[in-house]
Amino acid sequence: MSKANFKKAFVAAFPHTIPVLASFLILGITYGVLMQTKGYGVIWSVLMSSIAFCGSMQFVAITLLTTMFNPVQAFVLSLTVNARHLFYGLSMLEKYQGLGKIRGFLIFMLCDETFSICCTLKPPEGITPKYFYFSVSILNYCYWIIGTFLGGVLGNFITFNTAGLDFALTALFVVLFLEQWKKSKNRLPAIIGIVSSIIGLVIFGKNNFVMVSMVIILAMLTGGRKKLCH
Repeated sequence: MSKANFKKAFVAAFPHTIPVLASFLILGITYGVLMQTKGYGVIWSVLMSSIAFCGSMQFVAITLLTTMFNPVQAFVLSLTVNARHLFYGLSMLEKYQGLGKIRGFLIFMLCDETFSICCTLKPPEGITPKYFYFSVSILNYCYWIIGTFLGGVLGNFITFNTAGLDFALTALFVVLFLEQWKKSKNRLPAIIGIVSSIIGLVIFGKNNFVMVSMVIILAMLTGGRKKLCH
């Protein structure tokens, strides 16, 4: 890895990750505080964020950690909650193609926010794509871990009721959607996503609609990709 090229890519990528920095610090702190209130200290929450790094599932996992462990239920729940990453991965195949060994790290660090940035941005002229994508990914990854660490430390001093703190994650998704809605000239994919999710929710209920909605979205976007690209 050329240090000069990586530094240029890092500097170019940082401004695009500032909104994620703000939100991940808040969300990470929230997660760290919730883990602390359930009896899991800083080390456990940071390890979870470093190894699992799956945002929404980490919040769900707090409940799994504090109830009787059911491996089948945990697997199915994890697959359902993180099913969207299957579709993220498919859509990033072209961008991440031919990036060498660094591709494995990019796959591991791909999350909603990193996907949102990398799928809509092209590296500035003169910036090596793989270093740019890696910089975006590693910055967002570090933001989440730092936020978790701060939350784990602050959790020792929290005395108020923490119920409802996990809603911060939902708020972030809403903000990301609105940002993409404002920036995009073609809003049809977003509308397809909303309608498909509503259909899945109405027919299959809140516990089973994610995977079905994703399949509907993928089918519609794939079938109409020629029209959607114009």
